[in-house]
This record gives sequence, C-alpha cells and structure tokens, in this order.
Amino acid sequence: MHRHGYKGRKFHRERDQREALIESLAEALIIHESIETTLPKAKELVPYVEKLITKAKKGDLHNRRQIVSSLQTVSSAHKLVDEIAPKLTGRTSGHLRIERTVLRRGDNAQMAQVSFVDDLSEAPVAKAAVAAKQEVKEAVAKPTVKKPAAKAKATPVKKPVAKKEAKK
Repeated sequence: MHRHGYKGRKFHRERDQREALIESLAEALIIHESIETTLPKAKELVPYVEKLITKAKKGDLHNRRQIVSSLQTVSSAHKLVDEIAPKLTGRTSGHLRIERTVLRRGDNAQMAQVSFVDDLSEAPVAKAAVAAKQEVKEAVAKPTVKKPAAKAKATPVKKPVAKKEAKK
C-alpha cells in the first residue's frame, strides 16, 4: 500500500478524535505554556500551534474568530491573541521547541516537552508598553503649558519726609 499524499499521523484514532486530541493539546500548551506528551503527538502539535500563533500576531477580528474555532475554549483563544502573541514579536516562526525527555515506564514511549522558545514571563515588549503608558499618564497629569512667572511686587520707595511736615 502506498503512503503518497497522506499527511499527519493517525494515532489509532478516528478523524474527529484526532482533531479533538490536537485541539486539547494546543489548549493545554497555551494555558500552561509548556506540556509534556509523546514525541509523535508533539511533532503533530507544533505546526498546528505555529499556524495559530501566526494568526494571533495579526490580531484582527477574522483571525481571532479562526483561532476561537480552532481551540476548545474562547478564553484560551483570547489569551493567545491578547497575552502571548504580543510577546512573540521578535521572530516570524519557530516559536515552539520540542525537547526529548524520558522514556515512559509503562510502554517505553519517547516523551517530549513542548514549550515556547521565548520566555513569556518577562516580556520586553510588555515592559516597554507599560513604560510608555506611564509616560503618557504623567504627561496628561502634568500640564505642559507653563504659567508665566509671577511678577515680583515692587516695594514702594519711601520718599524722605521733610522735617517741617513731620512736625505739623
């Protein structure tokens, strides 16, 4: 039997079960930012999530709706678009990494850790955005138009009083 034209792994599952498996793995990866699964599942998961990240970086309504339809919950889709995608602006692709870990004890299956290449906990883009917002708030709080300095009051010059007038 030939293999030409067949894409993806079957995982001994029906099509709807395979789709649900990949969606749930993608959801877990987005929520936890790192998951451990078997190596073949990880290899199927990475291109799926990479395509979602590319759509999330565009961030318009159409792409957001496509991401919502590709994941199981709306909250994870919003997390991907609003929190994770802005932190991944440094690269155009290759956002995920697969690292082989241990062999599973029960069936000796190769396990793999799937995680983001960039550290999502500290994002320079987010820090810069917060700093920019803070500068804007300070600029709004302090008026930029300076008031003219108050004129110093001139002290009245006392004229010497003639002695004759003082005696009266």
